[in-house]
Amino acid sequence: MKPILLTLSLVLALHATQAQRLKFGIRGGANINKIEGVSFSDEFTYGYHLGGGLEMMFGKVIGIQPEVLFNQSNLQTGYSFDTLYQSVNPGTIKNVKLNYLSIPILLNIKPLPFLTLQAGPQFGILMSQEKSMLEDGKEAFRNGNISMVGGIQIHLMQFRIYGRYGVGLNNMNDIDNRDKWKSQTGQVGLAYMF
Repeated sequence: MKPILLTLSLVLALHATQAQRLKFGIRGGANINKIEGVSFSDEFTYGYHLGGGLEMMFGKVIGIQPEVLFNQSNLQTGYSFDTLYQSVNPGTIKNVKLNYLSIPILLNIKPLPFLTLQAGPQFGILMSQEKSMLEDGKEAFRNGNISMVGGIQIHLMQFRIYGRYGVGLNNMNDIDNRDKWKSQTGQVGLAYMF
């Protein structure tokens, strides 16, 4: 948590000395989720995200966009989950719900006045998870997740329409190392900037 707070403080301090424009916005939209690994279904599932953030431009072309988002991911285990891990209801596909507090810090590059290209890291803090996946009630997912995010944002006056894709960099499996779980998330949404 300290590196995240330090990064946000640095971004805000940099803004105070160099930024030309600062906007605050609220945003929300749909998530399309998948976890790579033999324990999970090879299908995308749906969730949502809500939150807010800042748009700080340091000129006409380059800026930074830190955000804080509540992300809900709905996932499904595959049948091979039961062969690797002793579960509560063997032989069934289980629905798993994960709630994250996500903090993306995106570099904005504006090649056109109405278009922004985005890329950067996203730090995820697991707020809650389904605990009935394993027989002993043990938590199956690590408390943190780091992803790389890339996307595009279209400007329509005060509105932003965006699409992003994030790929997890670390193993989310907190049970053992028999199966590596890495997240993939697509997001589409709408933001309003003040």
